[in-house]
Amino acid sequence: MKKLLFLYVLMLAGNLRSQSFPSTEGAKTTIWNNFTYDLATVFKGVYYVYTRPLYWKGNDYIKLGGVAAGTLGFYLVDDEIRSALSSNKEEVPRFLLDYGWYAGQPQNNYAITGAVYLTGLFSKNEKLRRTGVLLISSATATGLLQQFIKSGLGRARPNKNFGKNHFKPFDPSPAYSSFPSGHGILTFTTAHVLAKQFKSKWIKAGFYTLGAIPGISRIVEDAHWASDVFLSWAISYFIVESIDRYLDTKYNEKYNAGKPKKTAFNLSFSGNRIGIQFVF
Repeated sequence: MKKLLFLYVLMLAGNLRSQSFPSTEGAKTTIWNNFTYDLATVFKGVYYVYTRPLYWKGNDYIKLGGVAAGTLGFYLVDDEIRSALSSNKEEVPRFLLDYGWYAGQPQNNYAITGAVYLTGLFSKNEKLRRTGVLLISSATATGLLQQFIKSGLGRARPNKNFGKNHFKPFDPSPAYSSFPSGHGILTFTTAHVLAKQFKSKWIKAGFYTLGAIPGISRIVEDAHWASDVFLSWAISYFIVESIDRYLDTKYNEKYNAGKPKKTAFNLSFSGNRIGIQFVF
């Protein structure tokens, strides 16, 4: 599986490089100058997204309320979803569960982000560099935030059989690090960033599918609750969107310039069902 992930990194980097995005940088710009600029931008991007709540307005609080309502909705049916998915684990192909585990590992995720960024850096391709910066800054921001939430809440994993209401704040044991899902947050962050680079809905759908599998597989493996995974995806989406707007002020290259962004993260409620709708 690690070999497959390595091949995936190479294919992904080559695929993005083949897009032939023009660079707007001057001929005298050096790789070192670009690297130091990008590194500073990564840290500034993380700082930017963490300080955004200080500037929130009405619509931002509505979005926060929507995420809270969605998380609560999944929380109410966590037991039912756990039963439905984990009880059918034997029917899920092993390679999907293996992919979900390895893809969500930080070292593997950063291998992908690093490959994308370094390809853009050494080819002096500004759009690819920006993509790498967005990947790294978003993964860093989401990763640190989910670790903070995990530690502060200490929700028990479902496979410990304490129930969905069992919390032990600040317990360092992995048994109390369920909420939110680290695998779900890293892979969906990467998927959302990469999907933004392409206009084809089929390619976008492919990336979102790859990004969603790890979170769902963790529910199947009885390592996370559905509400853990939903919150992970929501955090990923909004952090990527926020940092992406910040990078608009730092780089000349824009994604799909001239066309409005059409991604949207919505919830739907119908009777005893809760649905996630991701429009792109």
